[in-house]
Amino acid sequence: MEDLEIARACALYADDKKAENIRILDLRGLSPISDYFVIVTAMSTPQLRAVRDEIVERMKEEHATPPDVKDGNFESQWIILVYGSVMVHILTPEKREFYALEELWGDAPEMELNLAPPPPEPKPKAAKKAAVKKVAAKKAPAKKAAAKKAPAKKAK
Repeated sequence: MEDLEIARACALYADDKKAENIRILDLRGLSPISDYFVIVTAMSTPQLRAVRDEIVERMKEEHATPPDVKDGNFESQWIILVYGSVMVHILTPEKREFYALEELWGDAPEMELNLAPPPPEPKPKAAKKAAVKKVAAKKAPAKKAAAKKAPAKKAK
């Protein structure tokens, strides 16, 4: 899996837990420690934990890739996960505003997120199933019973 694919996968998993203001910065040529930053905002400590857990678990399950480094704690309101040359920053709004990573790395171009998972490939349909659906569609609809009207109230 290439670094940009890892960054986009982490962004997608963070989005699945309703993280906000998700950005991927391309630091290639700008930083000796990382090629991509994924920066996301978690609105509370429980969401900080949920976003971190979602990324870690799904990267292990779907890509057999545990993080190289997990740093930070919930009290600090800033968690860092490192996957090779991808560094994921999960911050609360206050910490994100205070540390202003996007401003610090202002020379880094922002990558397109592509948060929607790829659509599943269509399966070929059997002709028999299509014929059954056509027959079912030709049945006459059932008649509806007439609605009873409530007696009108008389004005006093």
